[in-house]
Amino acid sequence: MKRASIITGIDVGTSAIRVVVASIEPGKVLPTILAMVQKESRGLRHGYVTNSEEAGASISEVISQAERTAKVKLKGAILSIGGISLSGTCSDGSVAVSRADSEINNLDVTRAINASEANLRDTLNRRILHSIPQYFKLDGKKIIGRPQGLKGTVLEARTLFISCLSQHIDDLEEALDNAGVKVEEVVAAPLAESFAVLSKLQKTAGCVLANIGAETVSIAVFEDGIPVSLQVFPIGSTDITNDIALGLKVSLEEAEKIKRGGEHNAMRKRVDEIIDARLSDIFELIEAHLKKIGRNGLLPAGIVLTGGGAEIDEADTFAKSALKLPASIARPRELKDPSWSLAYGLCLMAGNTEPEETLGIHKLARQTTSSVLGFL
Repeated sequence: MKRASIITGIDVGTSAIRVVVASIEPGKVLPTILAMVQKESRGLRHGYVTNSEEAGASISEVISQAERTAKVKLKGAILSIGGISLSGTCSDGSVAVSRADSEINNLDVTRAINASEANLRDTLNRRILHSIPQYFKLDGKKIIGRPQGLKGTVLEARTLFISCLSQHIDDLEEALDNAGVKVEEVVAAPLAESFAVLSKLQKTAGCVLANIGAETVSIAVFEDGIPVSLQVFPIGSTDITNDIALGLKVSLEEAEKIKRGGEHNAMRKRVDEIIDARLSDIFELIEAHLKKIGRNGLLPAGIVLTGGGAEIDEADTFAKSALKLPASIARPRELKDPSWSLAYGLCLMAGNTEPEETLGIHKLARQTTSSVLGFL
């Protein structure tokens, strides 16, 4: 009889580090949560490490508490990567079909994807995390479905490559290693979070998942069940707090309370103006990106908001008006607080819990181009 396996998801954010420890039991679709631990993060800015000692110490603290709560020794973990250096780029590549009978096989598909990777620009100092085929063409004609088994002479691939600064990843891996935890896999944060907050229907119809974090806003656009774009902007909910503090001449602590709907009736109109101005900046960036990739106004499942900034009053209403799309706040089924959706999503991904049926996305590539065949 198979024993339950322990999965740990670690979300290292600018304002907080969250760890979810879960047990994956044979035959069960969803994992059982053993621990959910959060600590204030130190030594990070815009999602990347600025002080390795402080970042390492805060990670060690949260790992130790998670071990005490879950009553297990954590040896490995799945790490999410965010920050302003995370980005997605599409690239094209083509190869001649290798078989004498012109039939396409898995090797041809892998070669075409590798060719598109070879055509990437600006890869210096970057590590590719995920290679996700968007579509294939055979002899110039777009293929509906998978290319294997078809016959032709030239196979073309368009692939979305999601990458991050190698130094950023190395710093976080070193901090976890110093805490006694081996990084088993590194996953782009927006994709991991999508496992917890988006349905198969939403990803298939087309939607954008937007995480409004403390210092960054990250978006992932989905269509036909796969990610088609990913972008991170250097703006976040902390900017709103700072604007309120300056505008009302109050402390940052009081400004944070006001931002989250705290009482300040005498200045409510002014507060709303400040919040609306910064939200307008955020959604203008999102709208510009959607226009760039040809998806503005064309995502039937709309925009799904998550992260601390999504809890701002009327954020979804503002998004609906700004983007002319349906808008909603993410509500993970197993969690009361959506701020845990990223760390929990890592556990869902790693648990191999029938994600295609329960959460609507294929298993992500594990840092190797060959494994992207699972997307096809």
